[in-house]
Amino acid sequence: MSTTHGRRDFLRAAGALAAPTLLGGLASCAPARVPAHAAAVASTAATPLGIDMHNHVYPAGTEPHPQRGPQGGPPQGGPSSGPSQAGPPPRPEEQPPTRELSLAEELKRSGLTAVSASFVLDFAANLQPGDARANLLRWFTAIDQELEKGHVRRARNLGDLRGAQAEGKPTIIQSVEGAHFIEGDLARVGEVYERGLRHLQLLHEKDDMVSPLGDTNTGVAHLGGLTALGADVVKECNRLGIVVDLAHASHATVLGALKVATQPVIISHTNLDTWTGRDPRMAERMRPRLISKEHAKVVADAGGVIGVWTHLAGSLREFVESVKAMVDAVGVDHVGMGTDTDLLSSRVGHGTNEAWPELAGGFFQAVVGEMQRQGFALEDIAKVGGENYCRVFGAVTAGRA
Repeated sequence: MSTTHGRRDFLRAAGALAAPTLLGGLASCAPARVPAHAAAVASTAATPLGIDMHNHVYPAGTEPHPQRGPQGGPPQGGPSSGPSQAGPPPRPEEQPPTRELSLAEELKRSGLTAVSASFVLDFAANLQPGDARANLLRWFTAIDQELEKGHVRRARNLGDLRGAQAEGKPTIIQSVEGAHFIEGDLARVGEVYERGLRHLQLLHEKDDMVSPLGDTNTGVAHLGGLTALGADVVKECNRLGIVVDLAHASHATVLGALKVATQPVIISHTNLDTWTGRDPRMAERMRPRLISKEHAKVVADAGGVIGVWTHLAGSLREFVESVKAMVDAVGVDHVGMGTDTDLLSSRVGHGTNEAWPELAGGFFQAVVGEMQRQGFALEDIAKVGGENYCRVFGAVTAGRA
């Protein structure tokens, strides 16, 4: 999957999956209440299928609690890359008040067709083997209840995503951030597949305490890249029909995964290390999580997609500028959006529909308007907005119910 020829073959083969709805299937949406220049553009634009490749969806009471700061802690079973620069987590009395939000309502408001709904598993209280699996299953149960309450379905294949767009009924793609639940037992990949998981981010910031899968990009390398079990997990995901997400993986781990993968992979949320925004403190804090152009290109050359996050972008305009930088680096066929926001948060800067202070309406409608303002063609907006992810998701889940 790592050759340019392979990428072109994959794109030609997958093009038919996106063609029916790339332009002709666009659905009209009301414009977001954003600054006048963006709203004016959005009001004249149809909104394509939109997918957030990485979102946190925490029903009330399921938010994981990091052991230090919002960026987690050192790897379990591996050396730390150094002390946190984020500082201790805010005390409860320092947190602004939030209101409980509805999954169905926030999805509809966002203008997105789907979010890849994730849970940061290594931020949960995993004190001994078995805890990570138990915590994940409890979160699945909470998500089940939230979906039932809002009459929202999980998307298990490309047909489900197309149906959600056609019916105007947004959906979620079940994911998890960190495969710490596996603990050396490959059968657990099949277990979460049966629960509806179709997108698996192998790593986050801490190792699986029983059998790690690979080196992260925030810890000191100590595993030699992808481990043997990590390779087996990639192969099992390809066999079952689960998208492999290499966000937070070191470059060596990514190269190891590409050697064994039979399907394209993604990096759901990151930025280029050459685009660090206008906040030096945030740039320094996020730097270990950014990727080089070389890192991005090896994923793109294997037919994959890189999602651009909202971190480092202090405004809607800056976010689209960071998207443009990634497009310039790897091509428009290999870029998506992975906000790394929290759909059910009402805090400005954290919530998907509260990503920036100027957002007073839905996230995706505002992005579409700003992309047009900055010169993106409608076809390219559709690709970045969700069609590129759909290409990979469709290929990986093809033939599965």
